[in-house]
Amino acid sequence: MSLLTQSAGSTAGTAGKKKTGFAESQRLAKQKAYEKQSKKKKIKLEALTIFTQQISSMLEAGLPLVGALEALQDQTEDPVFKIIIRDVRNDIAGGTSFSDAVRKFPRAFPNLFISMVEAGEASGALADIMGKVATYFESSLGLAKKVKSAMTYPIAVISLAVILVNVLLIFVIPVFSEMFADFGAELPKPTQMLIDLSEFLKHNIIFIIIGAIILWKVIGKLTATPKGRRVKDIIFSKLPIIGNLTRKINISRFCRTYAILLKSGVPILRALEICSSASNNTFVESACTEITRHISQGGQLSEVIAQTPYFPSMVKHMAKAGEQTGNVDGMMNKIADFYDTEVDSIVESLTSLMEPILICVLGVVIGGIVMAMFLPIFQLSSVVGG
Repeated sequence: MSLLTQSAGSTAGTAGKKKTGFAESQRLAKQKAYEKQSKKKKIKLEALTIFTQQISSMLEAGLPLVGALEALQDQTEDPVFKIIIRDVRNDIAGGTSFSDAVRKFPRAFPNLFISMVEAGEASGALADIMGKVATYFESSLGLAKKVKSAMTYPIAVISLAVILVNVLLIFVIPVFSEMFADFGAELPKPTQMLIDLSEFLKHNIIFIIIGAIILWKVIGKLTATPKGRRVKDIIFSKLPIIGNLTRKINISRFCRTYAILLKSGVPILRALEICSSASNNTFVESACTEITRHISQGGQLSEVIAQTPYFPSMVKHMAKAGEQTGNVDGMMNKIADFYDTEVDSIVESLTSLMEPILICVLGVVIGGIVMAMFLPIFQLSSVVGG
């Protein structure tokens, strides 16, 4: 009995070791995967905003930077971001500056964040500047959320409509098609066209989906090239409502970014470089290049903006007033606030207009399909008589 007990105990112990070993190997494999992702990971703006807010609050409370990062590492739920914070903390503890430590993760921390950290280290007011960055990120996040929330409803309705129309064409219309085939007469043209479309979709839907995916990827790669980005921005700028909206968003982003960088002590040319990379718009990038060239030759911001059609005249006048009063960053912030209000107004108008427009479009599409399918029934006597 004792031998059996010992044998059973040793078997259980071996199984427990195997189980523990497997769990540990899985944990290490996950950790290794997260380590690899940390160099390429792009942190979401929401997570970066919370991180910056917390760092600012902890530094203002008198907590050392290494201690603040250690606390944030424990609080962060994202395993990849946790590793990034750990590596930044270890570098700082080893004597590296905060700006050099975050520069090792260019995908996680944008140029604006790194430059603001540099300015904070140089001025000795890191807590204050981190607070400004957090406020900037909050306004950017709020703007992005407003635009996304405005687009959620129409995208959801259009997606549902596309699915519904495809279900009607692929599954419902063939039933009517078989019924009409028994009539042995020529069908009305709208009905015949709808049946032909249904047959085409039924036999080629998989190829259409694959083709759409390939086309989407090709367009994505083309718009990633400098020429493709330029073409995309030109097309968007010509669209009704959307073009005006994107223009105001881009101007607001440029002005607010430029203002916060100037106020934090970042050199003008470096500030323009960051504004260019943060804009994600070729019109603003071209303007920043021209402004940089002009300022390096002794010119002023307002002079170049006055010659750039992308910027409205109000921006030129406000920038000039800022230069004359020595308050460029304050004027730029006022411009950004003005265009943020304009964006809010456009988004609200777009949201209120979108619902009746979508209802009308869907009514025409669905109603057209229903009318085309019931047209032979309305003309039943003539169709059967033929």
